[in-house]
Amino acid sequence: MPELILAISLSSSTSCGLLLTRPLLYSCDILWPIGQAMASSGDQVPKMQYRFLGRSGLQVSAISLGGWVTYGDAVGDEIAFECMKAAYDAGINFFDCAEGYAEGKSELVMGKAIKKYGWKRNDLVISTKIYWGAAHGDNPVNNGGLSRKHIIEGVEGSLKRLQLDYVDLIYCHRPDRHTPIEETVRAMNYIINTGKAFYWGTSEWNSEEIAMAWACAERLNLIGPVMEQPEYSMLARDRVEREYALLYENYGLGLTIFSPLKQGILTGKYNDGIPEDSRIAKAADGFTTTQRESYGNEQWKKTLAQVKQLKPVADKLGTDQATLALAWVLKNPRVSSAITGASKVEQITKSMKALDLVAKLDDKVMAEIDEILGNKPTLPYRRL
Repeated sequence: MPELILAISLSSSTSCGLLLTRPLLYSCDILWPIGQAMASSGDQVPKMQYRFLGRSGLQVSAISLGGWVTYGDAVGDEIAFECMKAAYDAGINFFDCAEGYAEGKSELVMGKAIKKYGWKRNDLVISTKIYWGAAHGDNPVNNGGLSRKHIIEGVEGSLKRLQLDYVDLIYCHRPDRHTPIEETVRAMNYIINTGKAFYWGTSEWNSEEIAMAWACAERLNLIGPVMEQPEYSMLARDRVEREYALLYENYGLGLTIFSPLKQGILTGKYNDGIPEDSRIAKAADGFTTTQRESYGNEQWKKTLAQVKQLKPVADKLGTDQATLALAWVLKNPRVSSAITGASKVEQITKSMKALDLVAKLDDKVMAEIDEILGNKPTLPYRRL
């Protein structure tokens, strides 16, 4: 049984707070050190590490597998099945998807894999995201956004493609500034109250938008967003480390971050050009297209110069740049889970190595990385 750490309330707006004696999960009545899962007496903690999703009671694997770009698009179904099985066998319990990934095909692939291997539903944490719509009908009006109509119909469509009765997590994939926040909050609570999801959250919302959702939920005595899915990596730090700072304490926000390798840039594979078989060369999504179009400009050259300087750091630790980048993200106790992608089984195995590397990232190593990157947020975010 792991050692318990009791928390003393530090905030008048919450029932509990943090006692920072060592890296911890989020504030709750009992805090569990990172890298340990809550287990009954006599159980052994598995190699995979599990973390609470923010202040909720749900535990997710520190490393998760997502279907963005790959499943239903760049990767064939059988390879996707093999990757999901390798992830499950490695202890990954959290699988992330979205209605907009490959126009719904990614959800279809994920649903087929779950059925194929006969995994127990209670062993899985499945998420999807609503906003972009999937395969649209003849009239695109109302086939996207965060209106009550699209949220309810979108979730129904996702569940059908996933062949599931419910998802554990449902995200608002982007903010919808054309829909009143109260309509979205009420619709998300309807989804939870009807048993189609257990928790709701946001993706790529700014701190003001998340705070507005919480204010609305509290005013109506409803459930607020439990988690946010932002981009976070060595090269994208400000939002997670600075802008959201007050949200962690005020609302117990959990993070399921995406793109920890910055679309592969932090692996070092693009140091000498864009390989023909790489994601940036092949994928057509907005994030990746932007990276491809910016290749060779001054900012790209500056970024690659910094990435190259990270190689000696990885070498000294006896690892590679990709593993270093993933471990660096996991070092942040605010991260509940880092969503990774995989088009090969070997990539799953490689990602697991980051779990053991986290402990080697001491203050000296982290300071060296900060000096190389020169992008550590320093000023507090005051707009809330």
